[in-house]
Amino acid sequence: MSVDAHRREAPETVRCMVVTVSDTRTPETDKSGRLMMELLREHGYVVVDYRIVQDEYDRITRVVREAVARDDVEAVLLNGGTGIALRDTTYEAVRDLLDKEMPGFGEIFRLLSYEEIGAAAMLSRAIAGVCGETAVFSMPGSSGAVRLAMTRLILPELRHVMREIYKDRHR
Repeated sequence: MSVDAHRREAPETVRCMVVTVSDTRTPETDKSGRLMMELLREHGYVVVDYRIVQDEYDRITRVVREAVARDDVEAVLLNGGTGIALRDTTYEAVRDLLDKEMPGFGEIFRLLSYEEIGAAAMLSRAIAGVCGETAVFSMPGSSGAVRLAMTRLILPELRHVMREIYKDRHR
């Protein structure tokens, strides 16, 4: 079956939770979280929850586990905490929760980022995958990185990702 056929079989919308990982951002200063929610809504997705969580492994894993346990959350989109500083723990927290990783997300994100910012793209630890029946995407926290990941990768394929996750439900 072709990718186009898969896309035609995909759900019309996806219910999403947006999580900003930051020790300093507030709802008023969180440009990247607002951008994610605006882009999701503009493309017909539903934002069912929004959180800001400190960049601490246990707090990040707790909020993702809570999201995965909810019936109204099908995808969790995180921004922030993906760098290589000692304080950055989002990558490890997300990686340790995934049942299946989508390595292409991080690989393609870094390639696209390289085309925009050069070799500094190698510092990004964007990651995505599936936890249970929930899609999880984690990207850097800058607005430019969020716009890149959302417009070039997530928004065009999120419905298709969900189709793949859900296709075995009725077997």
